[in-house]
Amino acid sequence: MIKINLSANSPIIEIQDNVVFANNGNAILCYKGLLPEIYSLSEKDFEDIHGVWFQALKSLPTGTVVHKQDIYLKKDYSAELLPNTTFLEKATYDHFKGRKYMDHYSYLFFILTKNKALNNPKYMNPFKKVSKGTWQELDDILKSFISSVSDSISFINNSRKMSFHPLDVKEIQGLTNNYFNGFQEGFDTDMLLERSNIQIGENFVDALAINSELCFGESVQSSKVDERFTSDDFIFHQGFIDGLGLTLNENHMVNQVLYLDDKQKWRKLLDKKIEELHKSSNFGSQNKVVLEKIQHILNQINADDTSRIIRGHLNVIYWSKDARELTKIASKVKTELKELDITPYYPRGEERKNYVLNSYCCFSSNFSNSDLYVTDLKHALCLLINNTNYKSDSTGIIFNDRQHNIPVLKDVWDEQKKRIKARNFAIFAPTGEGKSFLANNILRQYFESGVRLVIIDLGGSYTKFAKLYPGKYTILRYESGKNLGINPFYITNSEDINPERLEDLSMFLFELFGSDLKVTKAQSVSIKKILLHYYSNVSDKHSLNSFYQFIEANQKDLLQKLKIHPDYFNIVNFLHVMSEYVGDGLYSFLFEIDEDQTYKIEDKRLIVFELDEVKDNKEVLSVMLKLIKSAIQRTIWKNRAEKGIILFDEFAKQLKFENVLESVEFYYQAIRKQNGAIGIILQSINQLPNNSVSASILDNTQVIYSLHNEKGYNELVKRLNLSSHDLNQLKSIRNNLSGERKYTEIFIKIGKQSNVFRLEVPKEVYAAYLTDGFQNEEILELYEKYQDMEKAIKEYSSKK
Repeated sequence: MIKINLSANSPIIEIQDNVVFANNGNAILCYKGLLPEIYSLSEKDFEDIHGVWFQALKSLPTGTVVHKQDIYLKKDYSAELLPNTTFLEKATYDHFKGRKYMDHYSYLFFILTKNKALNNPKYMNPFKKVSKGTWQELDDILKSFISSVSDSISFINNSRKMSFHPLDVKEIQGLTNNYFNGFQEGFDTDMLLERSNIQIGENFVDALAINSELCFGESVQSSKVDERFTSDDFIFHQGFIDGLGLTLNENHMVNQVLYLDDKQKWRKLLDKKIEELHKSSNFGSQNKVVLEKIQHILNQINADDTSRIIRGHLNVIYWSKDARELTKIASKVKTELKELDITPYYPRGEERKNYVLNSYCCFSSNFSNSDLYVTDLKHALCLLINNTNYKSDSTGIIFNDRQHNIPVLKDVWDEQKKRIKARNFAIFAPTGEGKSFLANNILRQYFESGVRLVIIDLGGSYTKFAKLYPGKYTILRYESGKNLGINPFYITNSEDINPERLEDLSMFLFELFGSDLKVTKAQSVSIKKILLHYYSNVSDKHSLNSFYQFIEANQKDLLQKLKIHPDYFNIVNFLHVMSEYVGDGLYSFLFEIDEDQTYKIEDKRLIVFELDEVKDNKEVLSVMLKLIKSAIQRTIWKNRAEKGIILFDEFAKQLKFENVLESVEFYYQAIRKQNGAIGIILQSINQLPNNSVSASILDNTQVIYSLHNEKGYNELVKRLNLSSHDLNQLKSIRNNLSGERKYTEIFIKIGKQSNVFRLEVPKEVYAAYLTDGFQNEEILELYEKYQDMEKAIKEYSSKK
């Protein structure tokens, strides 16, 4: 039995930055990888990444050893990233804390060895020390080696598909301790290497390997079909050996070691080997198989000038506290490899010890010829794992990953504008698929993080969520024949009449005027001159009615006095159209107010305008949207540093009328000046008319949410220019509304990045988001009883 105590057998002599000088004379450059999210890559993405790896590694010096190590650990979700202050935040925190998931760490090592030929004996002691001067003798070539590796890393990082960053001293020491400690936390232990088994602390360790050309079947490729998500009408792809990664769901690591050899040397060796096998091919079928494989490799080398011969080794090392579990894990690994037509080698005794020790980065140059397969670099690079867990941003909205349903924070605001230039968003889903539920989830989290919300709602979907925050919200509900208490003309003092205010008022009047013609600069200047003249001559009780009466009373000499040509402002036409909104006009009730009540919403951070009663009246709805916009600009958008969101729910009902669409477009134009975003909710993108106004809205919408749609996604793909992989992701959406963990799946695209996420919430959050049905009525009855929404939800949830 061999016992290894790391404190007495340290493999490291010195660390400088990310360069390790090992006791065996090797110098190792160490990097940590940031890989794309699992399920986010298309077939072409996998091909492109394969190409990036080949270009990055093909020109490294002969004798370089490249070692990619992917470590997968079973962990409990800590929930430390989740906010934990409000009622719903605490419920979410408690719901997910402690959930099991797989953590993944990806490392990349480049090893400079003194033994350039890499012709190692079968077994060697990796802890055997060389003289300190040995690695110092490498100094002349080390600088050149570091430069070559830096070029390779820069090429990978510039691809924007993945990135690798230097490990620091603490990270390298931590990785070393973890490796020889069997990735067990809280104590240090010894590694016991016996012929029958390997034990590190409480863990038993075993391995399977690919160490010969005979292990491989007919071919390898950069990706394969992912059967879990593929259906009759679309194909979903995964990396060729992704089945050995996150989805294995066991404590394990995947090591791929590449020895970059001299092409000419191996061409001669292969020629010689082929000659020998030809002579003995009649002595057994195995010799014929080997002959064919080696002949195939040689043909590839001769046919492709860009080929790079390598020797490679791939192993899967796995561990468990229960030695009996190792057999089950081995069975899972073998099953995955069988699907790839790969037959692994099962090492025992000395061989197993050899593989476990040499899979530590300082020792990965120690494999002998009998541990290595010979192939072309392009072939070997198909055996890399190129994706990882879903990535959480430092801040954002909580969704769930597709692998373990653990929370993932996605920054859909993007303060630094790294992914998106406009943070406006759209939600697409048919009735009953959870549009309002998703919107509640997004808006509630925004609100609790300090963002101000204005919801223009035609369905009453946000009342319950609002009532969780007494004193912080107001609901303005339109009732037939009444006004909303908004007076765009109201000013508190003369300082309110600034150029910006005049611009807003002139725009409001032109929208109300409803001219089909584009407003000219001359017309705009004219109306602003008249407004300024009005405020100079009328000292109080400013309103649309007052402004109308002022123009009517001064119509004979108004234009002449202000030097406005009659072509630029048609007073008769203006008075005729506006008469509908003043005096005895049909819609005068909308403006029958002298004071402005918008001060009531100034200190509210959640404002809901419920316009359900007016959804079928084109004229009133249009005016309401204009009045709301006026109130928003004068109160909520006063402070441009404050984040704000305007949501149009049941947007399709609002879009029935052309002038409403144009009114909404003004919001999109105005929001650019603010620190804000606009959201729209639609059952189908076809509800958005196919015209220039809609095109402008979609161009300025860079965060897309789509829920399941059994009618398909072709129009969505067409109008939003989605990729073929986006479509495959959309088609792969599956909801699970039964069982212990209920969730819906959501396609989310932020700029150019897309993936499918899940939405799983605790029962308290579910109750807060319910918008209809008997369950909703039950909660509202409890609210009426207690006048406390949190108490109502708690009581309802405890019963369930």
